[in-house]
Amino acid sequence: MIEACPDLVACGLACGTRLGEMNAQAARHGIAYTVCAGGGGNIPASADLGALIDAAEPDLVLNGLVGAAGLQPTLAALERGIPVALANKETLVAGGDLVAAVRARTGAMLIPVDSEHSALFQLLADVPIDRVRAVVLTASGGPFRGRSAADLGGVRAADALAHPTWSMGAKITIDSATLMNKGFEVIEAHHLFGTSYDQIEVVVHPQSVVHAMIRLQDGSVLAHFGPADMRVPIGFGLRWPDAPPMRGEMPLAGRTLEFMEPDLETFRCLGLAREAGRTGGTAPAVLNAANEVAVAAFLDGRIGFLEIPALVLDALERVPLGSGDDLDAVLGADRAARTVVNEALAGVAR
Repeated sequence: MIEACPDLVACGLACGTRLGEMNAQAARHGIAYTVCAGGGGNIPASADLGALIDAAEPDLVLNGLVGAAGLQPTLAALERGIPVALANKETLVAGGDLVAAVRARTGAMLIPVDSEHSALFQLLADVPIDRVRAVVLTASGGPFRGRSAADLGGVRAADALAHPTWSMGAKITIDSATLMNKGFEVIEAHHLFGTSYDQIEVVVHPQSVVHAMIRLQDGSVLAHFGPADMRVPIGFGLRWPDAPPMRGEMPLAGRTLEFMEPDLETFRCLGLAREAGRTGGTAPAVLNAANEVAVAAFLDGRIGFLEIPALVLDALERVPLGSGDDLDAVLGADRAARTVVNEALAGVAR
């Protein structure tokens, strides 16, 4: 994306474990400040990512981390009044109330990079809020669309990783297969746009070219239509409020668009996420942490696909809830949920 936007300059880079790739990118783009969680960057790995932000002095931070690890870097940037282009769902799932409090204090901008929320961000920009009846998120349905729970008992990680539309990392691809990813996006939409959970709909759209829609009070629907290419919302997030880089034409002729209701009985994670969002407090943090551990166990072959929602539900029922706008409470709920799921996994014989 930097190559496509010569007016953009990368000034800092962070990674989890892919030190060689990070160093190669830093050398190619002349990036002076780097940090690797596994060690090896020129900013100590033990330092808060705020140290990288302070050293690099960016105009904008793009957060593409996976998991709850993305929350504190987002808060660090927003605390400094720096806009964040957010591709880390878990920031708003686990810490939506915390983010809202920091943004209210600093006025820092949050630009969504998820394709669905980027689409809603653009659709809602010029529509008076009193005209909006609901927002609609689209889901591809993942590799198991149309299957029943009985069909899913024996599926393996390789089956779940075969996404029909998007090329993504392993964790988010499994979340797409369970529809937890869409549940996370429901919670994100609530925090990003101030919509109640009753105003957030989900429809399955296998073609993945309509990324979001808004229902207006007069019964009409506005839709954002675009290619299934994450470079588009990333480019929008990096260039906002300027125009994103061109990515060619979007063919229209000959297309068929389908929309259908999600199967909430088979794909229970979507309902669990919506309920955790309604409960509020630290419930979404518990949801996210339990899901991270359960998905990792599935990818390792330790549990079956249908055990993911079962483990998440068990954590939601067992972990005491606290205030969602208290960082210690959020981090404590995250740790407690991981402990509950790991204890359950310790008793699972495979």
